[in-house]
Amino acid sequence: MLQTPATFTPLLVRQEHDDPLNFLFHGNRLLVREHDLALPGQDVLRALDLDLRRMQPVGLLDRRYAQAGWLDTETVPDGYALQPLRGLMFGSMDETLVGVAARAAQVAEWARTHRFCGACGGSTEQATGERCFKCPSCGHMAYPRISPAMMVLIRKGDSVLLAMHVQSPAKRFVPLAGFLEAGESIEEAVHREVFEEVGLRVQNLRYFGSQSWPFPHSLMIAFTADYLDGEIRVDPNEISEARWFGPHDEWPERVPHISISSVLVDAHRPPGR
Repeated sequence: MLQTPATFTPLLVRQEHDDPLNFLFHGNRLLVREHDLALPGQDVLRALDLDLRRMQPVGLLDRRYAQAGWLDTETVPDGYALQPLRGLMFGSMDETLVGVAARAAQVAEWARTHRFCGACGGSTEQATGERCFKCPSCGHMAYPRISPAMMVLIRKGDSVLLAMHVQSPAKRFVPLAGFLEAGESIEEAVHREVFEEVGLRVQNLRYFGSQSWPFPHSLMIAFTADYLDGEIRVDPNEISEARWFGPHDEWPERVPHISISSVLVDAHRPPGR
């Protein structure tokens, strides 16, 4: 499952290193060398004429300094390419590097989008001792954005409910999921989203696990729940199809455990399915 490697230590203060790990993004695409997916070295940063002040500290991976930044243009040096981060997760890049890249992507996007104050429009400055931009004019502070989202697998006897989300790029059956609204607890969000998306009520919520997910800055918080009552009635704006999967049904194809969604499903998959 995509996660921060155990050998990683986060850093808030920029360090000077001769050979850092450079994570450079343009949107959700990461700059890598075409033939082996290696990260660009300092020579590439110089060729790009990149302002090194925009590079943000990410941390130490096996004692090697990692930093993150962004590109304003899609033009890159020969031999390099911008590859979608989502694609790199599925086996084409080292799992350890991908875990740090997911964190670096969120740091880079936070830095790119908070160069100016969202309250008064003035230029911001990096605060000391925390990952925060502060406006010297009005005092407004901007931390990296984290958007909590609930995920839930509903159980009914020996069956579970899976749905196909309208906006899902994968187009496969997965647990229900949705973002929290302001003022909600995670448990309230589970009950609201389940009723809004499929018209059911649930009980006995149990925490399953969590995962940071960089598309764009989510924190997925997964639960199981027991069916209470109601008939499936999908919201067509959110769900294209939802149904119960039991031990005698054909289950969705297994996929690599990149996201907590596939881990949650496989934890309840019947033997042989």
